[in-house]
Amino acid sequence: MFKLGNIYYGFKLIEETEIKEIQSIARIFIHERTGAKLLHLKNDDDNKVFSIGFRTPPSDSTGVPHIIEHCVLSGSRKYTTKEPFMDMIKGSLQTFLNAMTFSDKTLYPIASRNEKDFFNLMDVYLDAVFYPKIYEIPEIFMQEGWHYEIFSEEEKIRYKGVVYNEMQGAYSSPERILGEAIGKSLYPDTCYQYSSGGNPDVIPELTYDDFLDFHRKFYHPSNSYIFLYGNGNIEKQLKHIDENYLSNFDKAQIDSTIKIQMPFSSRNEIVDYYPISSEESDENRSYLSLNFVLGKNTDPETYLMANIIGQLLVGLEAAPIKKALLDEGIGEDIFPITSGGFQPSFGIVAKNTSTDRKKQFEKIIFKTLTHLVENGIDRNLIEASINIVEYDLREASRFPTKGIIYNMLSLDSWLYDGDPLVHLQFDKTLNQLKSNIDTGYFENFIKEKMINNPHSSMVIIEPKKELGAEKQRALEEKLEEYKKSLSKEEINKLIESNRKLKRMQDTDDSEEAKATIPKLSLSDVELKAQPIPQEVIKEDKLTILNHNIFTSKIAYVDFYFDISMIDEELIPYINLLIGLLGKIDTEKRPYSELSNEIYIHTGGINFDVTCYDQKDNDSIYYPKLIVNAKAIGNNIIKMMDLISELITQSKIEDRKRIKELFQQMKSRIEMTIFDAGHTVAASRVSSYFSPSKKYIERLKGLDFYWFLSDILERFDKDSNEILANLNKVYKKAFNLNNLILSFTGDEDDFNMIKSSLDIVTEKLNKEEFKPIEYTFKEEKLNEGILSSANVQYVSKGYNFKKLGFNYSGSMKVLSTILSRDYLHNKIRAQGGAYGAGILLDTTGHIVTYSYRDPNLDKTIKVYDKMADYIDNLNISEEELTTYIIGTISQLDPATTPHMRGQIATNRYISGITQEDIQKTRDEVLATKLEDLKTFVPLIDKAMKEDYLCVLGNESMIRQNEKLFNKLVQLKK
Repeated sequence: MFKLGNIYYGFKLIEETEIKEIQSIARIFIHERTGAKLLHLKNDDDNKVFSIGFRTPPSDSTGVPHIIEHCVLSGSRKYTTKEPFMDMIKGSLQTFLNAMTFSDKTLYPIASRNEKDFFNLMDVYLDAVFYPKIYEIPEIFMQEGWHYEIFSEEEKIRYKGVVYNEMQGAYSSPERILGEAIGKSLYPDTCYQYSSGGNPDVIPELTYDDFLDFHRKFYHPSNSYIFLYGNGNIEKQLKHIDENYLSNFDKAQIDSTIKIQMPFSSRNEIVDYYPISSEESDENRSYLSLNFVLGKNTDPETYLMANIIGQLLVGLEAAPIKKALLDEGIGEDIFPITSGGFQPSFGIVAKNTSTDRKKQFEKIIFKTLTHLVENGIDRNLIEASINIVEYDLREASRFPTKGIIYNMLSLDSWLYDGDPLVHLQFDKTLNQLKSNIDTGYFENFIKEKMINNPHSSMVIIEPKKELGAEKQRALEEKLEEYKKSLSKEEINKLIESNRKLKRMQDTDDSEEAKATIPKLSLSDVELKAQPIPQEVIKEDKLTILNHNIFTSKIAYVDFYFDISMIDEELIPYINLLIGLLGKIDTEKRPYSELSNEIYIHTGGINFDVTCYDQKDNDSIYYPKLIVNAKAIGNNIIKMMDLISELITQSKIEDRKRIKELFQQMKSRIEMTIFDAGHTVAASRVSSYFSPSKKYIERLKGLDFYWFLSDILERFDKDSNEILANLNKVYKKAFNLNNLILSFTGDEDDFNMIKSSLDIVTEKLNKEEFKPIEYTFKEEKLNEGILSSANVQYVSKGYNFKKLGFNYSGSMKVLSTILSRDYLHNKIRAQGGAYGAGILLDTTGHIVTYSYRDPNLDKTIKVYDKMADYIDNLNISEEELTTYIIGTISQLDPATTPHMRGQIATNRYISGITQEDIQKTRDEVLATKLEDLKTFVPLIDKAMKEDYLCVLGNESMIRQNEKLFNKLVQLKK
């Protein structure tokens, strides 16, 4: 038993309380010697979490907090390899291992179910943050941050560095530029005016000395926030942290105070620009954003209201501001934007509009807000908005490692000297807000925080053709001038520093250094694959899959409709259709009322489309339209009613509304393309040689994006045909034949679902159908996809089964070695990309990818030499064991209860049995070096097939035009 006021291994217990919302006992400690703060959440979760965080407010946009986050993980006092972080990823059973830079804090969280692994990871991170090698090895800063790259006197100088290139990629996104501009506009006197990640234009202003000073100042126990979660031995954890780390430090006075922004007397306005390619239209491509500071995040009501008000005014389909702006044709997409930090803000964004609509944009917003305040807000809309936020809290944002989310929630108050438990004890705040629905509280909030609040801003982001090219020219001139300013000796000094960096990168870690990395053994690994409970119930035309898994009383229902009867030319219409359902009128009610009904009674009803490969053959695949829904208790019946209404009574006829939704769909795709550029390129290259991936590409890849763009171009002219096709797909898709119902939850809720199943099935189309045999040809398109991105996403691939090779579980070990060793070293550490990897799967796909990559042809050459690397691979049995353990951690990821039900369903559809899962695991565990060598001809031949796709910078792709069969504009 712990007692208040007692000291446990240097930590004094100052508070202990039960938090029923997250089934935990919370203990708050303070470390007597250093003042380090520690929060412990004790519960039954075996997925244990440790995190250490620091308050790190930046004073410029050089990205110093971000660069330090990268660099401290590149060698420390005890762990002397070049990258202990990567070494742990290679051979740990971690369920989470990462580091994150926020606008005012830097976090180092880890998670593992295995106790030995947990302590290993915790120790590596503690040693990294307090005793990094950055003071002795400046090359770490050069590699991870930035440096002048030059290897001969004749060469041009260029900037290079992992963070530098990562942020080049980030700044390809107009939404990133918008977010930065909002920070500058609302908090001009605080750290939030700066880019903590680093603005690529400013990163090269960071000196090595300033970088070290930032670490010296902020990375001290007196400025730390330590978090422990799960069923681990807390006394053992406290002892380890104190004896090995904190006891070596004394209390220090560290000024990491996060200044508050004093309110404005009038609205601020900022204009900024984002690049578009020379061939893109700049008409109606601007962003308008009206933003308000709402208060402080230490106040629990303000904290939740930032998200609730976002749903209520803009997020939901019934949201009045969204509707008013769309009705007036201001913007093709309207969405909320919120920022965290000490003072949360809420903004309303109109995307794809023009700057001359600014006054109208503002006028409509304030007119709508005033109407809401004077006439009252629809109570159903308030209830629906609160319910969305409540589900998100109860499901820990559907993140499988819950402890990470609870750590973030605690810091959203704790970091600002508030109560670390206040956002975890959310029932009280939610109940208070629910009781205020009819009191005028929400109307008063809008009046005070928005209508009468001068602490606000208008941010305008405009497109600028050739901005990227102009910046590139200016940078080249700047670097040319810099080179001219250097003496021959100074140039040679630079060349030597680059050679020294390259020697470090090319030199393998010594055996002594490798021996410092803590390792697990195969005896720490679970030999048996854990089965997921699944009862298969076959009915006449329907299969029910019941997953009896504890879900905290939330019932998860997924309907998988067979859509193999949809004609080939109508495939993309399936995705168009699901973007409409729930957002258009039904025969029963208008969409605004429907949206409220869904979120009052359920945790959401969502639609998805995909196709599942037969486990070992990508020519056999099963296209599915999926309806996901969740509800609690008696709301299950209402949920089934609503599902039926959506899939049998939607009215596909309101042309204006449908066009609005298509524009929103296009906008949302564009907002994700650069963040998922590696996935876009890898999916595209796979579609050249794989029938199932070709189907996916038509359904929701770049083919779909271009189809949607074309549909919008011709919508006004061809709307009759478009609506007819949508209705055709709608009537066919929701068919009872071959339907799979997947349920995840407890027995009582399953019985309720079974007894109410007729509500959904009785109105479905019952017509028998034959699956269509699609004829997708193999096409070596080898496209260079031209965009305004500042970086590349490079992918090569093929199907090794077509070359006569078979799948083996040992390929997963091969993938681990190539991704986390060879590709990481060549493409990230030496090439400066943010990431790279390779995937091999049971259907025969072998696909490589790079992420935010400054290179193109160099990356392709790296892929082409993978076979040589494996051919020459010479590793000890101990090293191979490390890779095997790291591979097992990928087979056993952390999952939510609903995810487990979905995984079991996906396996069922693909014909994957528990025996197959176990066979793969056995093959992973039994992998020998000679098994890996047998894959050399497979890799060699697959890469020589030379199937290639690159999404990236227009200028860079044009310079390498000879590599491609075809150049295509991303935005046509």
